Amino acid sequence: MKYPKLIIQVASLFIVFIIMTNCSDEPVDITIITDTDGDAISDSNDNCVNIANLDQLDTDNDGIGDECDDDDDNDGVLDNIDNCPLVANPNQEDLDNDGIGDVCDDSSMLASLFPCENGFADIYPCNDYDLMAHVPIEDLGGTGAEGNDSWGWTDSTTGKEYALIGTTTGTAFVDISNPIEPLLLVTLPTATVNSLWRDIKVYNNHAFIVSEAPNHGMQVFDLTRLRNVANPPETFTADALYTGFGSAHNIVINEDSGYAYAVGTSTFSGGPHFINIQNPTNPIAAGGYAISGYSHDAQVVTYNGPDSDYSGHEIYLGSNGNEIVVVDVTDKNNVINISSFSYPQNAFAHQGWLTEDHRYFIIGDEIDELTFHFNTKTIVFDLNDLDNPVLSSTYSGPTLAIDHNGYVVGNTYYLANYRAGLRVLDITNIGAATNSMTEIGFFDTFPSSDSANFNGVWNVYPYFASGNIIINDIEGGLFIVRKSVN
Repeated sequence: MKYPKLIIQVASLFIVFIIMTNCSDEPVDITIITDTDGDAISDSNDNCVNIANLDQLDTDNDGIGDECDDDDDNDGVLDNIDNCPLVANPNQEDLDNDGIGDVCDDSSMLASLFPCENGFADIYPCNDYDLMAHVPIEDLGGTGAEGNDSWGWTDSTTGKEYALIGTTTGTAFVDISNPIEPLLLVTLPTATVNSLWRDIKVYNNHAFIVSEAPNHGMQVFDLTRLRNVANPPETFTADALYTGFGSAHNIVINEDSGYAYAVGTSTFSGGPHFINIQNPTNPIAAGGYAISGYSHDAQVVTYNGPDSDYSGHEIYLGSNGNEIVVVDVTDKNNVINISSFSYPQNAFAHQGWLTEDHRYFIIGDEIDELTFHFNTKTIVFDLNDLDNPVLSSTYSGPTLAIDHNGYVVGNTYYLANYRAGLRVLDITNIGAATNSMTEIGFFDTFPSSDSANFNGVWNVYPYFASGNIIINDIEGGLFIVRKSVN
C-alpha cells in the first residue's frame, strides 16, 4: 500500500564541521547531507527521495523503492490495476475470477478439472489428489512416442510454471501456469536419433538434456525463449551442444556450485563426468571420477548435514546398481571416495534422494520387486556419519509395482511408482526403525494394473510453489495433479 506523497518537503540539513588542526583561521570543511523525506536516509542513498521508506524495499530491483514505484513487480501493469502488484504477471491470469492473480493466489482456490471423489478422478484411481489436466504423449512427442524423464522450471521474471517433458523423440516444453489449460509451446528434437532414455535438469534459466541416443551429447536450451513463442507449438534448436561424451543415462546438477554431472556415459567407466556450466551456453569439461564405477543416477549437494567433517563440501551420492557411493567432489582434481554401502536383497540400486536436513538417504531399487516378488520396497539409510552409513528402515508399499524415482519436499516423499502411479508418503518419522514412512495419498495413471512391470509413471516433479505436480507417464504423457482441497 503506497503512502500519500508528502506535502511538506522540509530539507533537514546536517552540518559536519571538520576543523583542521594547528590554526583557528584554517578553512572549515562543511559537508551538507540532505534528507528530503526525513526518513534518516540521505537523498544520495535513498531509493525514494520524496517519500519516507525506512526499509528501502525494492521488489523488482529497479532502483526505485516500492513506496514510490508505480509498478513494483516491473511487469508493465501499474500497481493500482495489477491483481498481483508484487509478483510479475503481465497477462493478469485469474482462473477463479476472485480479483487475485493466479501467481499470488492461494493455490487451493483453483478449481480442479476432475476432483478426486469416491476414489476416482475421471477414470483414474486416487486418494487426496485431483486431476488438473492431461496431455497425451502423442501431442508431446508425436505418433508412437513414449514418455520418460521430466523436470520443471519457474520463470522468476513472469512467475509462470513450465513442465519439461522428455519423450523418445525429444523434449517438450509446456506452459502450465493455468494448470487446467496447459499449452505446448515448444518441442526440441533429439540431437541424433530417438531413444527410450532422456533426462533433463535446470540451472540458471537453462535446461540441460542428455540421452542414451548415440552421440547425443548434452543439449543446452535457454528457457527464457519460452516467453516469446509466437505460434505455438514451435520447433526450436538447442542453444549449445556439449560433446565431451556421446550418450548418457542421467544428468545431475548442483545449482549451488554450477557444476553438472553426467552419469552412465562411456567416459570414466560410467562414473560422473564433470562439467562446469556456470556459463550455461559455454559448458566446459572439468574431469571425472571412475574409481567408484558406473552410476545409474545420483544426487549432488553442498552438504549441510550432521557430519561436521564435511560441512560445506560438495558431496556426490551415486546409485551404482550394486551399491550406493558417497564421494567428495569439492576439488574436481582430487576426488575423495568417502564410503559405500548396500542393503539386503539388493537387485539394482536405482535412484535416491536426501531428506532436506541431509541426514537420511531414501533409495529405491528398480529390480527387487521383480526379483523377490514383494511389494514396493523403499530403503532408508542414516547418514549421520558419512563415513559409516547405517541401514535405518525399510518401507513396504501397498502394491506390487516397481519404484522408480523419488523426491523430498519438507516432510513429504513423492514417488514415481510405475504402474501404481504417483505415491505420496509422509516422512515425518523418517528416523524411526519401523513405520518410518506412511502413504497419505496417490494418483494412479495406470488404472488397469498395479503389477511389477515397466509401464506407467517414469517421473514426477513436486517442486512448484503453486502446488502443481507434474507426472510423466510412459504411455499416458503429461498429467498435472494437485492435492485436494478438503
